[in-house]
Amino acid sequence: MAHTDPPHSRPTGSSYTPMLSAAEAERIRQWHQRAYETARTEAGSGQTFTYLGRTLVVPPEVQPITGMSHLLGEAVLNEVRPDDQVLDMGTGCGVNAILAASTASSVLAVDINPIAVQAARDNAERNNVADRMESRHSDVFSHVDGRFDLIIFDPPFRWFAARDLFEAATTDENYRAMTTFFRNARRYLTPKGRMLTFFGTSGDLAYLKQLTDEEGFTRQVIAHQDLIKDGWKVDYFTFRLTQTSAAPPPRPAA
Repeated sequence: MAHTDPPHSRPTGSSYTPMLSAAEAERIRQWHQRAYETARTEAGSGQTFTYLGRTLVVPPEVQPITGMSHLLGEAVLNEVRPDDQVLDMGTGCGVNAILAASTASSVLAVDINPIAVQAARDNAERNNVADRMESRHSDVFSHVDGRFDLIIFDPPFRWFAARDLFEAATTDENYRAMTTFFRNARRYLTPKGRMLTFFGTSGDLAYLKQLTDEEGFTRQVIAHQDLIKDGWKVDYFTFRLTQTSAAPPPRPAA
């Protein structure tokens, strides 16, 4: 799995300030609470999904596949090349890593939730890609080494404190993990490496854009879908991120 001398991640402190109005932040908080309660109820003792030709078993402690998941999943199928070495950051049940492994030479799937790591491993076996896919426990890049041609990142949309492992898939206190990811991502990419990231306006999209700008990435929207929620339009995007020629200046560790 792309083993070379590992670069060192820069830990990132909790310096996030919402780039949303107080009213927008409160509306997102209410949406999050309702979504959490609904997902908890639907999780039951576990769920099985048929998705883009794959069968995926999702334990109750792991984020399920949602109605917008295809915006990233289809992008993965279109993006991955046979000689790619791929990193799937925050793999959950392993869905995007499994899609990538249908084409790529090797895939490393990581997650902070150990139950998700095992689910990804089991789903890789179930979908006959275990020989090309490794699942590993990692807090962002803490147990990742090497460089990758493609990194897939489906970050938590919210910036609140998670109450349990299940909620940690959808909320990241003060965007610590997302900030750490983008501050360090270039160190884990090959010179022409690229990334696929999914995000939406039910999170602080302006903050994600700020991070990618500061770290020298160019964004291209390759998938978009919107819906109306409580009378408000919510947009979901899959971005293809490529590195600009000039790296950003070094930042002091937090």
